[in-house]
Amino acid sequence: MRRRPLSLTLAILAVAATATATTGASVAAPDTEVRTAGSPRWGACPQQDAHQQNTQQESSPRLECSTLQVPLDYGDPDGRRIEIAISRLASDKPAKRRGVLFINPGGPGGEGLDYPALLAPTLPQSVLDSYDVIGFDPRGVGRSTPVTCDLTPQQRQRGNFPQYAHTAADVVRETKHARTVARQCASSRTSWMLPHITTANTARDMDRVRATLGAPKLSYLGHSYGTHLGAVYTTLFPERSDRIVLDSNLGPNGYDRTAFRMLGRGMQERFPDFAAFAAAHPEYGLGDTPRQVTATFFRLAKRLDADPVDGIDGTAFRGLTFDRLYSDALMPTLAKDWQALDRGKPVSPAPSTPENLMAAWLHVVCNDTRWPGQVRDYQRDAALDRLRYPMVGGSTGSIGPCAFWPDERVEPPVRITDRGPANVLMAQNERDPGTPLAGARKLRQAFGKRATMVTVDQGGHGVYPFGRNTCANDTVTAFLTTGQRPSRDRACAAEPGK
Repeated sequence: MRRRPLSLTLAILAVAATATATTGASVAAPDTEVRTAGSPRWGACPQQDAHQQNTQQESSPRLECSTLQVPLDYGDPDGRRIEIAISRLASDKPAKRRGVLFINPGGPGGEGLDYPALLAPTLPQSVLDSYDVIGFDPRGVGRSTPVTCDLTPQQRQRGNFPQYAHTAADVVRETKHARTVARQCASSRTSWMLPHITTANTARDMDRVRATLGAPKLSYLGHSYGTHLGAVYTTLFPERSDRIVLDSNLGPNGYDRTAFRMLGRGMQERFPDFAAFAAAHPEYGLGDTPRQVTATFFRLAKRLDADPVDGIDGTAFRGLTFDRLYSDALMPTLAKDWQALDRGKPVSPAPSTPENLMAAWLHVVCNDTRWPGQVRDYQRDAALDRLRYPMVGGSTGSIGPCAFWPDERVEPPVRITDRGPANVLMAQNERDPGTPLAGARKLRQAFGKRATMVTVDQGGHGVYPFGRNTCANDTVTAFLTTGQRPSRDRACAAEPGK
């Protein structure tokens, strides 16, 4: 059976294409500078396929790649090591170059080695002149030493979300899948890496790369989950952080249970934009008013729960809709998919989630924070979220592999605080389905005087540099290139027609 997975890992790339030490941590003190002998040996970047090679060569033939060995366990810095793949898009204006800008596309599990080449066409020239743009595949991901959960094609096709739970019994049925996946991750051939695939360790890897590059500080642009990585880095290494931009923000605890459940809220807040679009285009036949379009959603979801169309059941339909809400540019495609399904016709299947991407997502999400271990907790949450966020709350409230994850944790989560320089700029859409505004506000509160936030009256996932709002884009560019940051939080009005 084909299912369209809810892909929460690299959606930010789809948007681009369309447009202080932790308490109790068993690690070396982050205030201790790490000296790494020698600089990277830059060379040609590894290619995964011909299409990627052509895309990379067309967008940025100057992209260079290298590798770096880092400790698997920073509590045992002389022990086993893993490899981190890094890339560089060097500034070709040495007189204007001011430092290095690390970038991350999100995930967790998102490959970032090619991200400089993907962003280069949309980044302002003044930013490209000011920095060597540094990409990397985080530990456990892609061309860095990768992890696996030995996921089957069926498990990969199923995606990241649980089946929509209409009842408490549905949560119990989902338990079998969740427990099986957790056991596979814990017993896979890369299980020796499992407890060390965390956001905090990825941040420490970033600092090793910074030291290897000979940079006294690093600037940073992180999207989606990349905002949590940036927040953790600048918390662990505040004095080595230069200009930190966090775009489409998770809450201060990262991708924890609360953030996962908040996806239901994100969809409820974003959906009215699509409902208005569909109502304004009667050719799709989805309703003449936003209220009618909303009714069509629930009618289709109920019908597909009972009678799937070419493998698209109600859960897959909800996932298809959620994914397409990440970008205004995808709304016509979503409307056509609804139209086809309403007529009992198939839609083009989404590719299954890559095994490493899904495995890395699970490793980070389940390692970073502890999730409830009792089925009854998920039964309660699913029942509550079905009422509060009925579009997708039955999935986001239900149970997943993190409930059965191995108990071993190498350290507690990093706590984001207001200690450190005032060098963080947050950018956030008001109606973001993947990282809702409510979570961004909590992160902003945790940072205190360290941060300023720019909110934008628009929907979708991702603000800079591929968004259309000049107020927000100009604010971020000015910060990256001149260091000028708004003295207080700024609200950017909608700019329709761009």
